[in-house]
Amino acid sequence: MNNQNAMTCEEAMRYLAAYLDNELAGGVQQSVQRHLEICRSCYSRAEFERRLKSEIGKLRRDEVSTGFEQRIRSLLSSFSPSADKGPTAN
Repeated sequence: MNNQNAMTCEEAMRYLAAYLDNELAGGVQQSVQRHLEICRSCYSRAEFERRLKSEIGKLRRDEVSTGFEQRIRSLLSSFSPSADKGPTAN
């Protein structure tokens, strides 16, 4: 990139999730947008993430079987011992 103030690919990818959710302050949101307009690699990644997010959003609408939920909770518990406990009461 020729502009010294231009966002790097690393910075753009760090902000990508927040960018796609429109959670960035105006200047940062615009910087990511400009980067995606000129960087084909990062644009492709952003499009993949945008489409993935859309497809995952569609899945949320479907009911999940109890067996599937239990398998996911079991898998999560292998990463975090408290993940399978569900919400805690206050």
